[in-house]
Amino acid sequence: MTPTGYRFLTRLSVPMVLAYLWWRGRREVNYRAGLRERLALGEPLSGMRGRIWVHAASVGEVRAVVPVIEGLQRAGHALLVTTNTPGGRAALEQACDDGVAIAYPPLDTPGAVERFMAHWRPCAGVFVELELWPNRLLALAKAQVPVVLVNARLSERSLVRYQRLGELMPRALEGVRCVLAQTSADQAQLVQLGIPAERIQVAGNLKFDQALDETQISAGQALRRRIGPGRPVWVAASVREGEQDAVLTAHALLRETCPDALLILVPRHPQLGERPTGAVVAQRSLGEVVTPDTQILYADTLGELVMFLAAADVAFVGGSWVPVGGHNPLEPAALGLPVLMGPAVTNFQAVDTLLGQAGARQQVADGPALGQALTGLFTDEAARQRAGEAARQVVSAHRGAADHTLAAIGELLN
Repeated sequence: MTPTGYRFLTRLSVPMVLAYLWWRGRREVNYRAGLRERLALGEPLSGMRGRIWVHAASVGEVRAVVPVIEGLQRAGHALLVTTNTPGGRAALEQACDDGVAIAYPPLDTPGAVERFMAHWRPCAGVFVELELWPNRLLALAKAQVPVVLVNARLSERSLVRYQRLGELMPRALEGVRCVLAQTSADQAQLVQLGIPAERIQVAGNLKFDQALDETQISAGQALRRRIGPGRPVWVAASVREGEQDAVLTAHALLRETCPDALLILVPRHPQLGERPTGAVVAQRSLGEVVTPDTQILYADTLGELVMFLAAADVAFVGGSWVPVGGHNPLEPAALGLPVLMGPAVTNFQAVDTLLGQAGARQQVADGPALGQALTGLFTDEAARQRAGEAARQVVSAHRGAADHTLAAIGELLN
């Protein structure tokens, strides 16, 4: 596909994309509230032009790039930060001060991108992980705006998908001045995509550097005191649609050996989740409190995952039994929790391997396997503590990507 062909197709796609966002807005109204921003309609506030444009796809990428945002601010740079999702925007508003402009990015269509560029006139682009949108990249290159890809990763599956686009991606990537890859494997894949090897550095994974909210940690410790320090407590974090039944099966198996065990069930998308039945449940969004009889705390709220992790002894990380690539295991690992995950972890393959090699992560294929692993950990305190400490050490040993990233961006801007 040529850039001209891509521009034509994306122009045709506008009604379908807007219809999709409107449909998503049935349950998440903020998808509808941001339509004008996504179309780049309207003028920015006075004095907003000429900023570094930082783009992070969603909550996980936002949290990963926060140390970079803070470092750029300390260096005196003005920032515009965009994210695709309402959850990502909420995370930005919580993490950033008033000096950071926050918006939704333009749809990757010629009209929206051209209006966005005219409105904001960014002086540089910093894109996190795999946000390779051809119209945006081509417009930045045309305006001679330097671009750096940070925390970049590229799976073999994604490489094949991009290569099917023919000359489009190599042309779009011509303006990328610097790429900071997570691993040497990502570096090799990015070279195959068409980025010159001399422009790519291996900087590590920014998610090792993200700081956990101390307020949430304190709240989690307080929650644990209310639950009871002697109760076995585990978190099923970021559970996706199609995974909840297996999690409940695992909890039922654990309670055969540990009848007072408590599950904190955290759905990835609370608006799509369902309150568990057949057990004594306390629902967080309704203000229901955990009592000694409570079997499950249904944590259907946003922005409190660290609190729930800080109240637990073990964590299962969801999105790893369904084909979405898994979710971030580094938050529980940083808190010293043994990590349990399914096999579908393409988004965190390198991290999963590090945790597995250290004895900090067990892979579980299904609900019965998860129940068996949980029972083993809760009946062997020494093994549970060894796995938790190994997880903490993995995180500590691999920090430093944020400093490397800030140094590279500084060189690009000089």
